[in-house]
Amino acid sequence: MELVVPVIGILRGISGDFFRSLMPIAFASGLQAVEVTMNTECALDIVFANRPMVPQGKFLGMGTIRNLEEAKLAVGAGAMFLVTPNLDYEVVAYANAEKVPIIVGALTPTEVYSARRAGADMVKVFPCNAMGGVAYIRSLLGPFDDLPLVAVGGVSRENLGEYLAAGARGVGVGSALFGSESLREERTDRLAENIRTFLGS
Repeated sequence: MELVVPVIGILRGISGDFFRSLMPIAFASGLQAVEVTMNTECALDIVFANRPMVPQGKFLGMGTIRNLEEAKLAVGAGAMFLVTPNLDYEVVAYANAEKVPIIVGALTPTEVYSARRAGADMVKVFPCNAMGGVAYIRSLLGPFDDLPLVAVGGVSRENLGEYLAAGARGVGVGSALFGSESLREERTDRLAENIRTFLGS
């Protein structure tokens, strides 16, 4: 399964009931991929329960996969892709063996290159904003011009176009995409508008 998406919606700390309402709205509003973080309460149950309802061409994955045990649990729950905050070679090898796309977290040039060499489908540059944001992505793509980088940390509607123009293959976004108030108050009535505004559709 090839995972090529410009925007990944990151959800942390969301309730199962709210996610059940949010997911179809998010996909119908133009989002192609949604990530539930492993350190969300009942994250595995959320993914397992909602995986059968994912539309064709859309992706439901799990993030904050920090070690091999968590990777196995995520795949067992039906995660369609994995996202890590760190480079763990065992996790990458496992995802490759299971044919589950994996976006591996890295920061320095050495880590970024090593993640791709290890078998990462895409490399998550995190926390991108702490290193200069768009300028850092552009700098990394100087020597590593063929690397599929995903910028995470500090991405907003205002700078989304700049990240993509700089060469990022995608971005990961949380509250800036869904709306912090909509997430906090579980306002499904505002989600579609927030997502479409962010995506420019």
